[in-house]
Amino acid sequence: MDTDAVTAYLVETGVAIWMVLLELSPSLLLGLFIAGILHAFLPKGIIERKLSKSNLRSVVGAVVVGVPMPLCSCGVVPTALGLQRDGASKGAATGFLISTPQTGVDSVAVSAAFLGWPFALFKVVAAFVTGVVGGVIVNLTEPKVVKPAKDAVVPGCGSSVAAPAGGLWARLRSAVDFAVFDLLAMIDLWLVVGVVASALITTAVPPGFFENFELTQGMTGMLLMLAFALPLYVCATSSVPIAASLIAAGLPLGSALVFLMAGPATNVATLGAVHRALGGRVMLIYLAVVGVLSVVFGMFFEAVLTPATSPQLMHAAHDPGLVAMASAVIVVTLLVYLLARRAWLRFVSSEFEMSGKGAFEMDDVLVVKGMTCNHCVANVKKALEALPGVTRAEPELKSGRVLIEGDPPPREELARAIREAGYEVA
Repeated sequence: MDTDAVTAYLVETGVAIWMVLLELSPSLLLGLFIAGILHAFLPKGIIERKLSKSNLRSVVGAVVVGVPMPLCSCGVVPTALGLQRDGASKGAATGFLISTPQTGVDSVAVSAAFLGWPFALFKVVAAFVTGVVGGVIVNLTEPKVVKPAKDAVVPGCGSSVAAPAGGLWARLRSAVDFAVFDLLAMIDLWLVVGVVASALITTAVPPGFFENFELTQGMTGMLLMLAFALPLYVCATSSVPIAASLIAAGLPLGSALVFLMAGPATNVATLGAVHRALGGRVMLIYLAVVGVLSVVFGMFFEAVLTPATSPQLMHAAHDPGLVAMASAVIVVTLLVYLLARRAWLRFVSSEFEMSGKGAFEMDDVLVVKGMTCNHCVANVKKALEALPGVTRAEPELKSGRVLIEGDPPPREELARAIREAGYEVA
């Protein structure tokens, strides 16, 4: 290939990436801020007190709580299990599991920026209905709730619904920490993948490309998109720019809605975790409800709402403005920092493994079992750094090692804090 052509393509792709970031960043930062405020000021224990019964009210309550929460599937599974551990019914936990990954305050804001408010609000309604239907079916098929012991350890990310203690500034700091180190760190890599994939689709697929293929239209297109989305792992926010690029290339809005519902809600790891924790029956109900209702809502959207909507996709040329440019710079800076931080932790962990001790003494290292994602890492870090004498705790996801700095308390106290957060110490 001609060098000039390659250079031109790379420049075009870089411009497309920047345009996606300009559209994505203001809404993403707003959504992260709102999510952090909700986390910091939500009364402790209110969720568990409202979700204990196997009835419609508990399912609706769980879904109402779950819809605005910006958790992807890797974080929502252990969070839902934490709710069940504290007394929530299986139906409430299932409704939370189904509805939460599909949307969230950050995803809604980003969806509105890319696809318009009608599409974004319809996606919220679809997530709410699918969650309620799934939870109700689970309660009807398993009406008897068996509550686990309060001191049982639930592996995974634990629950992050409790509000932190402290004054106004402490809570605001907790809101920022939660938004950056819990939420953005949980989706940073997938956000980069979504932005780059969207830009590549924009530059490689011409407008109207999918309109030339009959298989991508109507029911067939939705079923193909469902088969593509079910095993795929994408978070609700990063899936939006990908869907916007597909729509710009001629994919029907109904098929894009199927992708936005089924992609974030299901993947192989999530289904396996649901099967292990809640049983095969709940897993099948979970899969059937998401699959069937995503297609139903896709058909309804195309038949009723598509003629009345005109999504304002990112490809429309306009002046981004200073707010969008500043937001994009902030998002890029945060992503670079989070990804570099993760790479540094992996390097430190590998050096420690190769040398036997590395820069830390053996007493300064714990091995934690049960961490499955960056949300887990943030929970373990927060639990340990809340202890007196611990100035910094750096968990490493792959190995489970936690490097601790400062003058930490005895190992027994460190292990107790980790167990209370929902994990085990090897």
